[in-house]
Amino acid sequence: MNRKTSLRLLTASALLMAVNVLLSSFGLPVPGGHLYLNDVVIDTAALLLPPFWAFMVGGVGAFLGDLIFYPVPMFVSLVTHGLQAVVISLCCRAGARRPLRSAIVGVTLGAVIMVVGYSLGRAFIYATPAAAWLKLPYQCLQAAVGAVASVLICFRLGLKVRFEQWQNRA
Repeated sequence: MNRKTSLRLLTASALLMAVNVLLSSFGLPVPGGHLYLNDVVIDTAALLLPPFWAFMVGGVGAFLGDLIFYPVPMFVSLVTHGLQAVVISLCCRAGARRPLRSAIVGVTLGAVIMVVGYSLGRAFIYATPAAAWLKLPYQCLQAAVGAVASVLICFRLGLKVRFEQWQNRA
């Protein structure tokens, strides 16, 4: 990897991390809770970036967003979203011959990791499984929205191809 590619990865990661922090600050009100859209950014970053940078955007970005706006679950966010992003990124790299299929597998696994991680985290932080059960439908909705939107953005709207072209430009 040359110096220009490294600088571009750093720049893209910083921008995506900033958007993740921003989207961690508010949720769309839905009956009985809120829907946070930062999973769209986390999944999109993981589809585009190598695992280390995906972890930085997903885990560290969510951690910083929680630290600033709602610090109680910040370590749950670091681990859960970090692992989610790394798994998605690794799936994309492992299935490079069939990128759409590997992306779908990756975001599906990432959604499961996010839902399970936050459910366990909520049960631990609030010391009651009832809190986790109460938020489970919202976690599932958030994970599904993030998975579907990121695949559409990267493949249907062509962000992945454009990002790779930008990365490989001299």
